[in-house]
Amino acid sequence: MSEVTYTAVATSTAEGRNGGRATSDDGLLDVGLAVPKALGGAGGGTNPEQLFAAGWASCFVGAVRRVASVKQVPLNDLAVVAEVTLHHDTAAGEFQLSAALHLEASGIDQATADDLVRGAHQVCPYSKATRGTIEVTLDATVA
Repeated sequence: MSEVTYTAVATSTAEGRNGGRATSDDGLLDVGLAVPKALGGAGGGTNPEQLFAAGWASCFVGAVRRVASVKQVPLNDLAVVAEVTLHHDTAAGEFQLSAALHLEASGIDQATADDLVRGAHQVCPYSKATRGTIEVTLDATVA
């Protein structure tokens, strides 16, 4: 591995996704966790899939900006929407994830947006960490 530049530390307590809390060691992240209503839970809290989606979307925006900078593509408005889906294989009694990353950009053409998404998926650490382990779909929309 390369030189360590940063290590995030977070702790989940109590029942984890079912009524626990997730906190970061610096105290800036402190969220109550809950099973979403869509899964039969009480809702009213954040769930691990939302946290993962927020982290991946944030990282992917940076990756798009990095690729655009290398290719000297000026960017105007930019957003990444990450959808992380929890799947339940009832026959096996196991859960797995899939994800969809949607780039929303303006001031560039569709071909450029598609190229930036593909490039970002190659350099984003979240994309690298999940490569070959979960199904990921990519797309881009230009305004």
